[in-house]
Amino acid sequence: MQELLKIQVKLVPEILDVLEMRYNILTNIYYSQPIGRRLLATNLKLSERVVRSEINFLKDQKLIEISNPGMTITSEGEEILQGLKNFIREMKEFKSLEEGIKSKLNLKDIIIVAGDIDEDSSVLNELGKITVNYIKKILQDNIIISLTGGNTVKEVVDNFPNVQGFENILVLPARGGIGKDIECHSNTLAGRLASKLNGNYEILHIPDNLSSNTYKALLNEEGIKEIFNNIAKSNIVIHGIGNANEMSKRRELKKAAMEKIQHLDAVGEAYGHYFDYEGKIVHSMETIGIQKNQVPSIEYMIAVAAGKAKAKAIIAVARGTENEVLVTDEATAREIYDVLIKE
Repeated sequence: MQELLKIQVKLVPEILDVLEMRYNILTNIYYSQPIGRRLLATNLKLSERVVRSEINFLKDQKLIEISNPGMTITSEGEEILQGLKNFIREMKEFKSLEEGIKSKLNLKDIIIVAGDIDEDSSVLNELGKITVNYIKKILQDNIIISLTGGNTVKEVVDNFPNVQGFENILVLPARGGIGKDIECHSNTLAGRLASKLNGNYEILHIPDNLSSNTYKALLNEEGIKEIFNNIAKSNIVIHGIGNANEMSKRRELKKAAMEKIQHLDAVGEAYGHYFDYEGKIVHSMETIGIQKNQVPSIEYMIAVAAGKAKAKAIIAVARGTENEVLVTDEATAREIYDVLIKE
């Protein structure tokens, strides 16, 4: 069947565009069900006329069902969706793209998800799901998992099922809190993930951006010191990546620090550290969390990040870290590769 499809794509190249569009529609329905036609069109940035035509086709093929609450995917539709996922990966040569980026950035691993998060919000769900599948393969007893906050890391936690069979897993926040959205705070996410893994967790009752004196004083507190030491022993760290200038504003850094970050040409930010394009840390926040000298000893640094505008930020953070695993979408991966080959 796969070989037949390959021949069809060679003879009729536009068939891949149709397959990809229907894959995106099925994926969006799968993650948002039940969903109405108008919202689906908005999510996919397609006209309602196109969506109506495709929905009728998918319904006739018994891949989706339509009811008053909205559209849902059938069991047969889920099987087709999985098959399409593998086929699109193969036809768009994701493996080759992954190997190219992995080699140039010296990554531990990279996984590319089909789609463009800037054009289709359901890609964020798929990033979370694929990251969960990867983490489940490396889970074991007596490990420490630390995670930062943010929307992408929240998506990973949201997609985690309840997992049984592991003992003595400790989940920690990799840094203090930021902003008013408590659902995305590392403390909140650490507690939720620990519950799903039937593990234990600790939380940091401190803000992310501390003065030097406050930071040093907190390190002398017994409870904080213990969490700090355990974070340093993490086996897995799950983190996002942001643009340096945007993150310095979000974290409300002092003017001098923001000017330093700009002057030293920082382009990426992750777990409290700001990186220039060559991967060098040019500024670090005073934060209880992952320190730059601890990163090399952590077995898996798992970055979940997507968005073409983040390409250089992702390169900066990932470059040269042999323990970094990158999970991103196709559009971002191609942008990363294009930037790398122009160096």
